Amino acid sequence: MTHTTAPILVLGGTGTVGSRVAAGLRAAGRAHRVAARRAEVRFDWSLPGTWPAALDGARTMFVLLPDQTALPDDFLRTARRHGVEKVVLHSDRAVDVMNVTSLQAAEAQVRASGCAWTIVRSDWFDQDFETFFRQPVLDGRLCVPVGSVRQGFVDAGDIAAVCVEALLGEDFAGRILPLTGPVALSFREALDHLQRVTGLRVEFDGTPDGYRAALRGDGVPEEAVETLIANFAAAAAQGDTRPTGVVEEVLGRPGKDFGAYAEEAAARGAWRQT
Repeated sequence: MTHTTAPILVLGGTGTVGSRVAAGLRAAGRAHRVAARRAEVRFDWSLPGTWPAALDGARTMFVLLPDQTALPDDFLRTARRHGVEKVVLHSDRAVDVMNVTSLQAAEAQVRASGCAWTIVRSDWFDQDFETFFRQPVLDGRLCVPVGSVRQGFVDAGDIAAVCVEALLGEDFAGRILPLTGPVALSFREALDHLQRVTGLRVEFDGTPDGYRAALRGDGVPEEAVETLIANFAAAAAQGDTRPTGVVEEVLGRPGKDFGAYAEEAAARGAWRQT
């Protein structure tokens, strides 16, 4: 198989970004293979026996690791033996500031793998408000210990489109691409957009004490709570995010505005009580 006919392997292809990467490849007419625990091709990071079927025939792959999951030491060597020559890794803009050790290690492994590589570091997803933050939004109170610092909320569709460009082309090889939305917003400002389109009243508590109480209520161990608070404090100390313009550079169009995202998500019932 040639590079243009070999399937592109999509690992993490059933989640918020990965499913959109797969859809983008499908729209581009490129053969691709989604492999996951619950996909047609079964793949489990903890079970090396599931790796060969996913890797077979692939020359390019997209990797998005589950939260707090390390990239196994042998995986990229196994991928190389199966003929993989190019990797696009989804990472996080806060990987160093918030000391996300699993992603720091994964980035280092990808850079040292011998494959052509691109690392996509994205800020908070717009879609976090309908996944991780959905229940707090519905409950009327969201706690994130970052105060009023403005964040670079970026749409998952834009993230995926950037990843597709990196997978299909050569222009971004050897680059780390930091992705933000077109306008930085505080959490309070983002919630104001949600209130405008849903009518929901949502209090925002950006204090460590509020976050600490919320996590204790969920049974999170004290040590883990304090580590998270310290990491968020380090991120908040960086100040307001400045939009990077990388989405616009790669895609040649404006990134999706958070307000437009909120309107579309509300229209499809993202915060409808079930």
